[in-house]
Amino acid sequence: MTTTTPPVNGQVIGLAHYASRALLEVALARAGCNFNQSVALRAVSDNGGTVERSWLVGRLTGALKIEEAAARETVAGMTALKLLEETGAEQVSLTERGRELFEEIRTAGNEIAARLYAGVPAEDLAVAGRVLTLVTERADAELAEV
Repeated sequence: MTTTTPPVNGQVIGLAHYASRALLEVALARAGCNFNQSVALRAVSDNGGTVERSWLVGRLTGALKIEEAAARETVAGMTALKLLEETGAEQVSLTERGRELFEEIRTAGNEIAARLYAGVPAEDLAVAGRVLTLVTERADAELAEV
């Protein structure tokens, strides 16, 4: 009995992720930002610019699959760099510099995505998005059981 390798699997997805992330890392380095910080900036921006610190730490641990200590260190470092500021008992907000940096890296990320996905039919992108979302949900569910 022979088995065939599916056309899309973790290796194919991983290679695409690492190749595109390498391009993003170049843009982040130019902006003076690292990947974890960029994820935090997006999370805060996407949620109105102010979030609870514990929510942000949870978002980083869940999205990046990192330890809580590393997520807390990321948030503390961003506060020290004045990208985030304490705005309440347990809240952090984007500073003006944080907003500017997020816009810079978002623009760079959008430009990279535009180049990489150019010419790929919208229907194919929609299917890929649905499949990858499902795979992520399943993997997260399994990780929650570990």
